[in-house]
Amino acid sequence: MDIHEYQAKELLKRFGVNVPRGGIAYSPEQAVYRSHELSGGKCVVKAQIHSGARGKAGGVRICSTDDEIADAASWMLGRKLVTHQTGPAGKLVSRLYIEEATDIAQEIYLAFVMDRTEERVVVVASAQGGMEIEDISESEPDSIIRSVVDPAVGMQAFQAREIAFQLDLDPALIAQATKTIIGCYRLMEEMDASMVEVNPLVVTSAGEIVALDAKLSFDDNALFRRPEISEFRDKSQEDARETYAEDRGLNYIGLEGEIGCIVNGAGLAMATLDMIKMAGGEPANFLDVGGGASPDRVLMSFKAVLNDPNVEAILVNIFAGINRCDWIAEGVIRAVQELDLSIPLVVRLSGTNVEEGRALINDSGLDITTADTLAAAAEKVVGAWKSGRSQNGEAV
Repeated sequence: MDIHEYQAKELLKRFGVNVPRGGIAYSPEQAVYRSHELSGGKCVVKAQIHSGARGKAGGVRICSTDDEIADAASWMLGRKLVTHQTGPAGKLVSRLYIEEATDIAQEIYLAFVMDRTEERVVVVASAQGGMEIEDISESEPDSIIRSVVDPAVGMQAFQAREIAFQLDLDPALIAQATKTIIGCYRLMEEMDASMVEVNPLVVTSAGEIVALDAKLSFDDNALFRRPEISEFRDKSQEDARETYAEDRGLNYIGLEGEIGCIVNGAGLAMATLDMIKMAGGEPANFLDVGGGASPDRVLMSFKAVLNDPNVEAILVNIFAGINRCDWIAEGVIRAVQELDLSIPLVVRLSGTNVEEGRALINDSGLDITTADTLAAAAEKVVGAWKSGRSQNGEAV
């Protein structure tokens, strides 16, 4: 789960990291009021969306007068900002963060991420801040610092100091930098964050180290024990398809294709996506119904898949162990009948109670295509999808 910049800064401040003063605003009038609360001088108006590169899209503006603040707020609020991270759909701006301007002397990149290879938290830092880590690694690969944190002891002061010394900081700032690095690590560890990124972490002309921008992501599976973090969730910034599925306990990831997938088991779901692509189609989603799926759960899965308007065919691929093919078949039949399904549907069943499941589908009299193998199912669903497009005069 991602959170907004202003929420991230609230947490960073709690763990001893310096952040600029600021306030949230939901209207141009409130934005002007917030600027007067700060000092009435130069401030920065920042669109709050779950995406980087906001500045390039016009979502970050430095303003000196009330009129400039009001104009910037009016332009941003209600607009969908499109960045390279949001995709062409963009993300809606419904709130702004009004922050005091900072006189920057130096920019630094600092991030804490989970490294699956190391199975540990890794600190990634660079003296070249203010841009994406991918750009830094391409333009200044030698500037990237990596430091692995031993989970048995956590981030130690000597390790934080070593990182600080490599960032080309003035020796007088090492103590501040050490405190900042340890604070970021404590936030990640104690709040079950999966990523803490501060970019840029700046040195001001007054000699202070300040987190000028921050991005935090949290482990969804740990939110049950972090209710204060759960309160930060903004569903308007999430993929509506994924939100619908998650709220109903389904494992769903939206993709860009046209063939919806309902599968049990993550491994089989990945194989199904591969087979669809090999057959010449494009999967619209990853959906794992899980073990012991009831007819009701299968029906919910169909609704989740059909929430994507791009879906033009559906493949159900079940290898039943804990699941039962007859339960799946009941759910498929209910879905076709209750949802008035009009797009091609291919079902492949195998495993527990497979004969009963196939019999239910065959005796239903519904327009459901069956297959015995995954390869055959993929070929059939892609063929049906292409045929439907051809009949509608669309390019395949």
